[in-house]
Amino acid sequence: MSDIDTEQEKLFRERYAEELQKKKQQDTYHYGGENELFEERIKVKQQEWKTPGRRGEKIKQEEIDKEIVRRDKIKNKRIPATALDIKLAIRPI
Repeated sequence: MSDIDTEQEKLFRERYAEELQKKKQQDTYHYGGENELFEERIKVKQQEWKTPGRRGEKIKQEEIDKEIVRRDKIKNKRIPATALDIKLAIRPI
């Protein structure tokens, strides 16, 4: 992400982030269903190949990455490593 965004780029980021939150994402562990977020990433990459260097596509890629990470954090509330160590110590595999 660029350290310095213009006001127009900030507004674009906000609007695009809101749009991405509305898109469906396929469950990682199940096949089937819509995966609008993945399709959006493909569309943006194809546009980036056609017109390299455009700031809009770079911003879109950054926002898609952020959205995927955000969803992953919400979905996978990970078990802390110390809790996992305790479980393994109590019940050996």
